[in-house]
Amino acid sequence: MKISGRTFVVSGGASGLGRACVRDICAGGGNAMILDMNEELGAALVAELGPSAKFLPCDVTDTDNIASVVAATVAWANSTGKPLGGVIPAAGVGNPGLTLDKSLRPVSLESIDFVLSINLRGTLDLVRQVLPHIAAASPEGPDGERGVVVMVASAAAFEGQMGQVSYAASKGAVAAMTLPMARDLARFGIRVVTIAPSMFDSNMTAQLSDKVREGLKKAMEFPPRPGKPEEFASMVRQAIENAMLNGVVIRLDGATRMPSKL
Repeated sequence: MKISGRTFVVSGGASGLGRACVRDICAGGGNAMILDMNEELGAALVAELGPSAKFLPCDVTDTDNIASVVAATVAWANSTGKPLGGVIPAAGVGNPGLTLDKSLRPVSLESIDFVLSINLRGTLDLVRQVLPHIAAASPEGPDGERGVVVMVASAAAFEGQMGQVSYAASKGAVAAMTLPMARDLARFGIRVVTIAPSMFDSNMTAQLSDKVREGLKKAMEFPPRPGKPEEFASMVRQAIENAMLNGVVIRLDGATRMPSKL
């Protein structure tokens, strides 16, 4: 599997980890369809990268919206002669909330639905709508590979912090569906890899307080710092190019293990 000559769909692609993936794909000779809610950042990224990138506004909780952008992506891939090679659903939200707060109020169902709709349902819906088009591509190489799905979980899938019940549930579900999805898609020559990063520099982590950031740094082994988006993109590139990476959840965390309290 090669990035060059293929088209990849990246949700949450206008910022953070998704943006780093888009830049790396374009640098590697591929095309990237950027899906995001932030039209200003999306347009700026296309202006930076040129014709190898294209932006479409997309709400991953809206299945009809996903259908329309997937159709537009397929048309673009056909026009450029770079068939679909993969999908990277990187759109995600945190929205912390205690299961039960000090006033004995349970976390709101609205908050739970918001996180699950974007992080879990949005991931699975985008992937399932892109997959038929990846499966229709001509097989390549001695293994007859057609493409790859690279999903984004989190260290919270394994060691969620206080207030992360909804977030941990969504990311734990993404991790859990990696192997069965890989088994479902093996017959089509499509691999599935999930990356579970710890704290990386992104729009989501930028919202953390200094106290929380310092507490998280104390849990880090080496290197004792947040990950860089480019390091995440490098792991995505390896997931795309290494045919033996399949059905696996890769922790990208510098040996960080989250404590129960910060």
